[in-house]
Amino acid sequence: MDAAARISAFETLGRFLSQYKDERQDVDLQKINTFFLENYKTVIHQAGIYNNWFTIPNVEFALEQWSKALTRENLQQWVSKYPADHFENDGSKTIALIMAGNIPMVGFHDFLSVLLSGHKVLAKPSTDDDKLLPFIAQVLVAIEPRYATQIEFATGQLKSFDAVIATGSNNSSRYFDYYFAKYPNVIRKNRSSVAVLSGSETEDELIQLGHDVFTYFGLGCRSISKIYIPDGFDKNRIFKAFYGFNEVINNNKYSNNFDYNRAIFLLEKHDFLENGFVILKDNEALHAPAAVVYTENYTSLNELNQKLATLEPELQCIASNSKEVENSIALGTTQMPALWDYADKVDTIRFLRTV
Repeated sequence: MDAAARISAFETLGRFLSQYKDERQDVDLQKINTFFLENYKTVIHQAGIYNNWFTIPNVEFALEQWSKALTRENLQQWVSKYPADHFENDGSKTIALIMAGNIPMVGFHDFLSVLLSGHKVLAKPSTDDDKLLPFIAQVLVAIEPRYATQIEFATGQLKSFDAVIATGSNNSSRYFDYYFAKYPNVIRKNRSSVAVLSGSETEDELIQLGHDVFTYFGLGCRSISKIYIPDGFDKNRIFKAFYGFNEVINNNKYSNNFDYNRAIFLLEKHDFLENGFVILKDNEALHAPAAVVYTENYTSLNELNQKLATLEPELQCIASNSKEVENSIALGTTQMPALWDYADKVDTIRFLRTV
């Protein structure tokens, strides 16, 4: 199977994924839909039953982003960034994928990268996200039957592979480093994302920041968990802009985290602000617990740029609408990565070429 055939298969998969609502049915996929469309809707609901963080709106948002990413134009643009021989592998190498489960389909990019590169996938999904990807793999095989011999899901110990891509926490990465030391590997650790406000943001721009904070309940590495604000900035502007996201508190897991962290901060007599569904707390750390967003004041953007440069190994995204903030993307876009925006900024396609 050449790169063109692989691109065609994933482009068709992208069109299938766009059908998470009845009115979006693609008439050109009638044969695939006959076998899979009803089960597709069932799997979306099942994902939330087994993991209460995976609400239908969050799962549908993830599916929407992937359906938008998997266009022929995007796939070809991605592939064009590399020499053609990056995609001439013959499927003789097996890449083990150990996937996280913090947000829906978080391991799909690795799955896509391996198959697009011409390798075989040996996938071990997280128990928190083990419904969506196996189903999507079935659809992909129906679209392109040659993938049937290139996709395997492991239930026990991983065996017979040539390289590994493992995603986890700083703690699990130590285990991965030890266990997979003899294999070519990519071991991902914790990453956080931050926003930098200049103070001149409009209310609409701060609402866009809310999307970066609350999508997936703030559990992704691209979720904003820390906001840098200029001296004198009125934090009530943030609360006002965030008000439209107050439905997050209706999720039991989220509300439990809100209540727990609020109680801890009260008991320990910390200063913080809260509005009934999110806590703002001054803290120099990057990663905040669920339902909490850390804030930190700054006086100079030049000095802040220097500070953020030193924190680069811990950062996934920097969001800001100020052109003076280096290496930043626009507020409201952190959860919409392009195919060539790599987790931990490790180029997976180049890594797979070296296997």
